[in-house]
Amino acid sequence: MTSHTPPQSVSRQHDWDQGVSFQTFLEESQENCDLWTSAYRRAKPPEDQLARLGDIPGTWRLLALSADWCLDATATISPLAAFVDAAPNLEFRHLDRDEHLDLIDEHLTNGRSRSIPVVLVLDENGMERAWWGPRPADLQAWFEGAESQALPKDERYRELRKWYARDRGRATITEIVSLVEEAAGGASVA
Repeated sequence: MTSHTPPQSVSRQHDWDQGVSFQTFLEESQENCDLWTSAYRRAKPPEDQLARLGDIPGTWRLLALSADWCLDATATISPLAAFVDAAPNLEFRHLDRDEHLDLIDEHLTNGRSRSIPVVLVLDENGMERAWWGPRPADLQAWFEGAESQALPKDERYRELRKWYARDRGRATITEIVSLVEEAAGGASVA
């Protein structure tokens, strides 16, 4: 499953305060910096998702856990950061997964893996309302499925990159907007 609702809201204000802006993350990145930057610059925030988000009351925060070496993150977090830049009621911060193992351990993929990226949806008071990761639901289902697992690792990751190139962050953005809608008490209309 790609999106998750925590059993109860937990304050993540301390984590939010430790996060950095996407621009600061880019400036500090040591691996794949060109890939991160180019994915961010090419991103086109979907107008329909901006409209959906505009109907949601309040200010919402997205706190991403990832690392500059993660290719899944370059394909999801970069377009998401560009989307946040265009959205008046969203804020974004980034944390390095390896510096926040306690936080990632509360958000394990399938309850066992420190897969990234992970995006926490926080309300304006810093309470965690939902989380997403590490890939859009359709892609994650394929990745964990028999067809994908039968491929040699290099072919599997080549197919993953092709999917991301076609999608351009849209599935991630749509799923996260749905989480914000649900957290705000509205029905998802993805």
